Amino acid sequence: MADRVTVIGWDGSPLTAAARSALSAATLVAGAAHHLALPEVPPTAERIRLGSLGLAARRIAGHRGTAVVFADGDPGFFGVVRTLRAPEHGLEVEVVPAVSSVAAAFARAAMPWDDAQVVVAHPRTLRRAVNVCRAHAKVAVLTSPGAGPAELALLLDGVHRTFVVCEELGTDREQVSVLTSDKAADHSWRDPNVVIVIGGAGQAPAAEPGWLLGQGAAHSADRGWARPQPDTGEGESAQLRAAQLARLGPRAGDLVWDIGAGSGGVAVDAAALGAAVIAVDADPRACERVTAAARKRGVQLQVVAGRAPHVLESLPEPDVVRVGGGGAEVVAAVADRRPERIVSHASTRDEAEAIGRTLTEHGYAVECALLQSVALDPRTWAEQDRSVVFLLSAERPVTR
Repeated sequence: MADRVTVIGWDGSPLTAAARSALSAATLVAGAAHHLALPEVPPTAERIRLGSLGLAARRIAGHRGTAVVFADGDPGFFGVVRTLRAPEHGLEVEVVPAVSSVAAAFARAAMPWDDAQVVVAHPRTLRRAVNVCRAHAKVAVLTSPGAGPAELALLLDGVHRTFVVCEELGTDREQVSVLTSDKAADHSWRDPNVVIVIGGAGQAPAAEPGWLLGQGAAHSADRGWARPQPDTGEGESAQLRAAQLARLGPRAGDLVWDIGAGSGGVAVDAAALGAAVIAVDADPRACERVTAAARKRGVQLQVVAGRAPHVLESLPEPDVVRVGGGGAEVVAAVADRRPERIVSHASTRDEAEAIGRTLTEHGYAVECALLQSVALDPRTWAEQDRSVVFLLSAERPVTR
């Protein structure tokens, strides 16, 4: 095992005395090409070009001597420190920090970032990173080859955002570009880069500082979900919406389709829980209501006017879907896209059986419950409103 491992953060500034001291004693130095080219790297030290962090960590663990690992920005912030300290490698490290690339990017843009989301985009996580950009007004994306500004822009098709692309921060080739997302796909971008994605309706910049990273000052102004609303569809009580949300389980990184959005109650609540949302309705007035509800709640969502199932063909892949109207035909079209979870409801047993049969034929595990809710006047305990509806929820089996 290496006698000593020092991780040095690099942001383009001159190396600190602690960093130079660690380098002078190093018998192994790992880093990117621009790190290994630094004049302070001892000419006799073994050099490892970082590619796979796991492979590099195993080589460092097997080294007999003193090792130094370079990392861009703060190595403890989505950086190499986590990998090196993993139990399978057993490395104890010392860290010489630097300004994180996210902090540097926001400094170049002269923007505060305590209210920003920060995500890492790899080819395998790119879709989820894009969904965070759909759901929030300010996101910093730490990109990687194959998951850069152009790929982000292509997957954000139809959602307008402004990109601040910061290429090769801290080097003499540093460049900061500001452009709209529809133009970003037309460029070739140099790695490494950080993309600040900003814009969208609904969330106004916080006038006062918040208290929780990634949230505005007004984050907790509206408490709870599935609250009573006017203009809900037939049988769509607050209790039904609460049950549907519980079974969908929307979360950050998910894309939710709300088909037959109606008043927008489920769509807005899902967005408030951190998911990206596309609300679909054939009624232009319903689309207006959903937009107004999202603006009032201060959340981001996309509203698509059109009739399912045909309008669904051009939408990006969903994680969870609520079908608020259209029956078995729309449910079948949704199931063809293989989301993880689907919820729907029916006012009659025949309709519920048709939806359940369709979901089962598509390989989903289906549950059905008959929900009855009665609103009472607490002054007289007289019945005010009654709702009886079949709730269907379906989950795609996990493939091993």
